[in-house]
Amino acid sequence: MPHTLNEIIPVLQIAIGPVILISGVGMLLLVMTGRFGRMIDRARVLSKELQSAPPAEAANLRAQIAILFRRARCMKLGLALASFSMLLAAMLVILLFTTELFDKPWVQLIIWNFSSALVCLIGAVLSFLYDIHLSLVALKLELGDEFQANG
Repeated sequence: MPHTLNEIIPVLQIAIGPVILISGVGMLLLVMTGRFGRMIDRARVLSKELQSAPPAEAANLRAQIAILFRRARCMKLGLALASFSMLLAAMLVILLFTTELFDKPWVQLIIWNFSSALVCLIGAVLSFLYDIHLSLVALKLELGDEFQANG
């Protein structure tokens, strides 16, 4: 078990990688929560418009709200996966310290933890990309005839 600063410094250097992952995932969470909030606000506006909309426009508004709901569910999954990735990365830092400081051979657990963090991150990014796709579908629906004339 290391007792001096010179023996602990290599352990700190090893832990830098997961800390950088935590920082990057934090930025992704910031962007995703911003998009999620805008979706919720937009759904509330469309819901109020739906209450006074003529029947011809109501179908379009319902379709837009349905897409927003799909996007919100997708973003909820992405936020959960990104959060879990961050949690796993934080646990990885603890594992790296305990493995090195207490001389415990938990290599398989470290590999599993790091791999799981990256798999969750990949899932979060895929969810984010799917949300972007759905937002373009909603834009096409909202533009309607204008999109068809210019497309």
